[in-house]
Amino acid sequence: MSINSVGVSTYSPIGSGAILINLPSPPITFVENRVFTSSTTIGLTWSQSTNNGGSAIIDYAVWCDQAIGNWVMVVSGITTYSYTVTGLTSGLVYQFKIQSRNDLYWSEFSEIITVQTAQYPA
Repeated sequence: MSINSVGVSTYSPIGSGAILINLPSPPITFVENRVFTSSTTIGLTWSQSTNNGGSAIIDYAVWCDQAIGNWVMVVSGITTYSYTVTGLTSGLVYQFKIQSRNDLYWSEFSEIITVQTAQYPA
């Protein structure tokens, strides 16, 4: 209902209520998938958090750092619970973290995991 200089309006129809959307929680159980880890690849797998923020998870993004503090987004738009990072260097240590995204925005980062690519014996 509203009031102005002419008078009082009729009541508006009752709404269906608002749906609150919050940021989702980051993915959980983030680990290396050794089946897909080699000298130039690292397999990653995770589980969706139980808190999607009130909106379905759209996708995931994987971030990588070579333990020097220079995080780079490797890929986004992942709709599964795993990803294999390719084009890596044999024997190097890499760090990874991931995010989930809902209709509002990206989650905080997951826990960081540290993985070393396989190295051939000298």
